[in-house]
Amino acid sequence: MFRIILLTFLLFVFPIQISLAQDLQTAAEEAYIIDFDTGSVLYKKNEDEKMPTSSMSKVMTMLAVFEALEDGRLKLDEELMVSQKAWEKGGSKMFVEVGKKVKVEDLIRGVIVQSGNDATIVLAEALAGTEEAFGKQITDLAHKLGMDNTNFTNASGWPDDNHYSTAKDLAILTRYMIKTYPQYYHYFAEPDFEYNGITQGNRNPLLTRDIGADGVKTGHTEGAGYGLIGSGIREDRRVIMVLNGMTSMQERADEGARLMEWALRNFKNKKLFSEGQIVSHANVVLGTKETLALRVDETIYLTVPLSGSDEITASATFDNPVTAPIMEGARLGTLKIYIPNFGHIEKPLFAAETIEELGFFNKVMAKFSLLIKQNL
Repeated sequence: MFRIILLTFLLFVFPIQISLAQDLQTAAEEAYIIDFDTGSVLYKKNEDEKMPTSSMSKVMTMLAVFEALEDGRLKLDEELMVSQKAWEKGGSKMFVEVGKKVKVEDLIRGVIVQSGNDATIVLAEALAGTEEAFGKQITDLAHKLGMDNTNFTNASGWPDDNHYSTAKDLAILTRYMIKTYPQYYHYFAEPDFEYNGITQGNRNPLLTRDIGADGVKTGHTEGAGYGLIGSGIREDRRVIMVLNGMTSMQERADEGARLMEWALRNFKNKKLFSEGQIVSHANVVLGTKETLALRVDETIYLTVPLSGSDEITASATFDNPVTAPIMEGARLGTLKIYIPNFGHIEKPLFAAETIEELGFFNKVMAKFSLLIKQNL
């Protein structure tokens, strides 16, 4: 049974990021797997190492496109002109034709399903004028999302020593993209797309594995190896996975399927506290009440291993007593939730009510009483 032990004392605590898998191994050079809802880290390996991102960069390009669709700068049925630069671009292609116009929705499918470098340039030029300017725009956007170890110089992930990210940053990007623009996420699960008489299948090998995968993007260059941003859902629980540096398409497919199956099968999300729930009480001095209720201001879910999840404990840490006046909603402490053998997470605690300061005479009497108690 889930136990909560609430301890009241002064303690300075520092958050740590935990990994719920200690012994899992992968052939990927970099890896990062998180639970979509809670953000809990299920597995990490070299997650902060800067790496070439190849076509996985196109998820950032799509985020910029989705943002533009929502604020009206682009429309799905709008047609964009194909430039000479876009038409000439090598690598994977949608096969757009120079001087012709292409619908934005077709370009989206060309980027996501066909991984078309040409399509990314058409979209980048529409949004920023040049691909170079677009690279600066999406780098700024990445930094706003907390992707601190990322820099983009182009829209497609074309090799460039100054174009890089990390497995962790790409997971941050993907989680934000799915949360913010779920109405466009269905494109990532489409199995194929035909344009200009050419049908190309989705390069994501997980989509055919019957494991719940519904995205997101593959990538490959000589310098980066084979990479994959994967996401899948099972029984309403979604995971996000970033792998890079594998040696072949087959290794990417097998490792991706194995790790996604592991992440979906071996964990569950547990509701620990409801929004507004009272979790502890503090003593009050010089106030119109002697005790103050402390609450959490959000529903708290935690991703836990299926085995051993009943031994979770929690402790409330705060100054005790607290001195009036106290305003409802004031942050007064921290709720620290422990997972045996894995670490802890922290959430803020808030005053559940307002407690006024005593009047002058009563305050004097209360201070006198405290002084006597301290000297006994």
